[in-house]
Amino acid sequence: MTIAFESPDQTDVIALIAELDAYQDGLYPPESRHALDLASLQQPNVLFAVARDRAGQAIGCCALVFCPEFGEIKRLYVNPRGRGQGVARKLLAVLESRAIDADCKVLKLETGPYQPEALALYAAAGYERRGPFADYANDPLSVFMQKHIAA
Repeated sequence: MTIAFESPDQTDVIALIAELDAYQDGLYPPESRHALDLASLQQPNVLFAVARDRAGQAIGCCALVFCPEFGEIKRLYVNPRGRGQGVARKLLAVLESRAIDADCKVLKLETGPYQPEALALYAAAGYERRGPFADYANDPLSVFMQKHIAA
């Protein structure tokens, strides 16, 4: 498996993001989903990492959005065929490392209560629950977390 920073505007990556959207469509109503669209993922303040299997197929992705006072983790997803191999953990670690290199001190994220695997991953990686941040509203279908990072 390899992880590299790539454009999300690639056929196999777009398909991966569509899988993520379909998965979340079954869990949360539209008003409780805070996904970035393809155009937002291509902005200059966004790093987009793609994990690929040995055949070069996209099996996972994650974005890091640099905000003035923190970084936000968005769009972390691993295709079912890539699960159980530590792909999500490695994607998160790559983005955390890049955030440290950019002198980002805090990473924040929003996820949902119906994703126990994601909650366990973030907790194991040192993220702690917190209240809403930025433009997020308090929503029972949102779980907010953060991690202080340092070089």
